[in-house]
Amino acid sequence: MSATRFAAPEWGHLQPVISPDGPYDAFVPEPLPREVVLDARTVAVLSRADLALGRLAGAGRLLPNPHILVNPYMTREAVSSSAIEGTQASVSDVYEAVAEGSARGEVAEVTNYIRALVSGLERLPDLPISKRLVAEIHGVLLKGVRGRQRTPGAFRTTQNFIGSPDDRPQTAIFVPPPPGEPMERALADWERFVHDEGQMPLLIRCALMHYGFETIHPFLDGNGRLGRLLIVFFLVERGALPSPLLYLSTFFEQNRQDYTARLQGIRERGELQEWLRFFLHGVEVQAADAVQRAERLADLRERYRRQLAGKRSRVAEVVDLLFETPVASGPLVSERLGMTWQGAKNLLQQLEAAGIVKPFRMRPGGRRNWIAEEILAAVTE
Repeated sequence: MSATRFAAPEWGHLQPVISPDGPYDAFVPEPLPREVVLDARTVAVLSRADLALGRLAGAGRLLPNPHILVNPYMTREAVSSSAIEGTQASVSDVYEAVAEGSARGEVAEVTNYIRALVSGLERLPDLPISKRLVAEIHGVLLKGVRGRQRTPGAFRTTQNFIGSPDDRPQTAIFVPPPPGEPMERALADWERFVHDEGQMPLLIRCALMHYGFETIHPFLDGNGRLGRLLIVFFLVERGALPSPLLYLSTFFEQNRQDYTARLQGIRERGELQEWLRFFLHGVEVQAADAVQRAERLADLRERYRRQLAGKRSRVAEVVDLLFETPVASGPLVSERLGMTWQGAKNLLQQLEAAGIVKPFRMRPGGRRNWIAEEILAAVTE
């Protein structure tokens, strides 16, 4: 990192580090600000983001079965967040792994993200956002997948860095604070910031919380994914959303260069307003997208239920299951509904006859999966 590029001492400074491979500089952040003066442009974007978030929260409270929509949103978020880190897996890949009851390779990284998300949401009532929570969720995120050798669930004790062409801190675009006292002090301030209610608008605090975590980069791997999970945890914990329906990873993935540039812009030049406007615009865009998808999915569910009205079988329960996982198999339906494989297959064939599902890939042993293409399209397109 070039010292001449870091010209915002109110946000941090470079600290020389001596290593066996040669000296380098690491960025040591200053405490996160407890008060922020917003310029007029940022206030305008904040107003729109608050309005969009409020609409999404209202839509979430009106949903008769919010979990039916939460699960597809979680899957889409997991795929987008993992894609930012280079993981190549599609939403249908993940759903197919659920139908098969197993996940391997890069799909396993995505399913781990979903497990980490669910685990964190379950823990929030008893364990608020804290160093302890992030360490626990980090262990879930990297369990048994790529990165598992990089101390899952434990804060780093060695240096990491971002964007080096030859895998050395000397040539990295960004080097987070060194392990030991500099990193521990930054983490302690980050935790206090999260718990400090103050007068700062909620979404501004959320944006700063995410910036602070990504700047500290306290783990050897998984920092980006975990930092994006924290956005969801924060909004749910603070009551801004009744359920986890807002995810920013799709926006960050679509604007990846701007995302990294805006974070680095604070560290190097103190460009806080630019980062806040980028983050708030992402909230506005993704909240509006979530409302539209919720309406589309809810309309589909009601249409299917009307179409199947009067049937005495449990086919309507399979329809609800399809909104959780649009790729289904006889064994999956059998397990979820507590029935025989043949009974589950019969229900799926009823839905095939109704045009709600189509056959999707014959599996080894003559087993077949089915796909609800309209549901999948509502989640992904």
